[in-house]
Amino acid sequence: MNWRSTLATPVGGVSSDFELTSFDGTRIRIHWFPDPSADGHVRPTVLMGPGWGQSGDTSTSQAAIQGALSIAQLWRGGFNVLTWDPRGFGKSTGAAEIDSPNYEGKDVSAMINWLARQHGVELDRPGVPRVGMVGESYGGGIQFAAAEQDCRIDAIAPTIAWNSLTTSLIKNQTPKAGWDNILMRVASTAALDPEITAAQTLMNTTGSTDATATAFFASRGPAQDLSKVRVPTLILQGTVDDLFTLDEGIANYEALEKQGTTASMAWFCGGHGVCLTNPGTAIEVDQLSLAWMERFVAKDTAVHVLKGFAFVDQNGTSYAAPTYPPPNGVPPMTTGSGTLTLKSQGGSGPPTVRVNAQAANVVDSVAYNVTPAPAANAVNVSVPLDQNAVLVGAPMISLTYSGTAPSGQRPTRVFSQVVDPVTGIVVNNQITPIPVTLDGETHTLTIPMETIGYTAKAGSTLDLQLVATTVAYITPRLGGSVDFSHITLWLPTAKNLTVLQRG
Repeated sequence: MNWRSTLATPVGGVSSDFELTSFDGTRIRIHWFPDPSADGHVRPTVLMGPGWGQSGDTSTSQAAIQGALSIAQLWRGGFNVLTWDPRGFGKSTGAAEIDSPNYEGKDVSAMINWLARQHGVELDRPGVPRVGMVGESYGGGIQFAAAEQDCRIDAIAPTIAWNSLTTSLIKNQTPKAGWDNILMRVASTAALDPEITAAQTLMNTTGSTDATATAFFASRGPAQDLSKVRVPTLILQGTVDDLFTLDEGIANYEALEKQGTTASMAWFCGGHGVCLTNPGTAIEVDQLSLAWMERFVAKDTAVHVLKGFAFVDQNGTSYAAPTYPPPNGVPPMTTGSGTLTLKSQGGSGPPTVRVNAQAANVVDSVAYNVTPAPAANAVNVSVPLDQNAVLVGAPMISLTYSGTAPSGQRPTRVFSQVVDPVTGIVVNNQITPIPVTLDGETHTLTIPMETIGYTAKAGSTLDLQLVATTVAYITPRLGGSVDFSHITLWLPTAKNLTVLQRG
């Protein structure tokens, strides 16, 4: 490990800004905010990464989006704060590599090198500052990329990050066109690795990706290198996040737990998605993240942190369990059949239900238009619920079907979602692409849907919908139909949950 001092030059006219030269000569614009109340004492430091396409936060008075930690909150917690413009964004040079450990991860190590030589920074020993990391989305992914290869990081709290860009951006080999195109618009003035733009062009042209794009995104982790993450990790994921879904956080959490890394996980109503239901108040991203930094970076053993797993349901009721998954209850099951016409009209989304004002934020304006909603053109299967149940986990769907579609370049897909017919909301805004073979022959498959967290009342019903199109994903090949001769759905239930707060 190269822990030598890294060169950074002050930026004229901006007292907080420095231009840091990273390992490959890329110039990274960093923003340094030492704790103003330190009064000559040393302080631990938190690195706070921005979202995709954004520059590092420089506001010492405004709150961060999505309830994330702000510089002012970290100051009040007794921390120095370092933010930065990731390579390719803002005033940094280079090209964005989507939080690659070999690029952005090494940039963070260069920042830690520089940080270790600054006045007022608490050190464990020379070259090793006491340091943690927070941030959302792209600012969450960088935490894994950095912690995988720099042992000087004491704790991380990645929020709405991913496990694999192949399972998140290309779920079941189906590109998430709604969010993919939003992300490219957000980064329209940035410098990107050419593989990123090539993948988007191919997606919009053919509805698919090729082996080169898949390999590129797969290498942007953190799935393949989580075994190197050994620091306490707080995973915060959004129940209504339809870009980096709950499955992404679960995969990270379970991998860390299995190898003995200290890890906890909480689900809040937010993320890359719109909260259409009651968000509750028990699971707050900023409070949980700050406590994590105080406990594991500042080493304050009196601070209580989340242990295990917690989530909020659609009513604002929060539950907790010692670990994930919680013990399973008896899964409600239903069967049905029907024929789906493969046409563009009547697909899933956008919704007509308004965003919950309590949870509203700037992400809603872009997320709303790619959010699933009850579809008019669908095969509908009613799911009667004969007892109270908390649904936590991935519904399983089994299909026996046959169908045909015209020849063409686009993939053949249908999409499954669970709808609450009373509220008119897709449960947790989640929709799952299902690859189907439309050659006129009979086929059978069983596949997990996206994970949900929902409280069901005895006597109520939910509706399973199989739909032809959605605003969330690419438009598949259309023009034929699919006859589902047998449909079975199992809903996951959890037991032995503790209620943290009633909605």
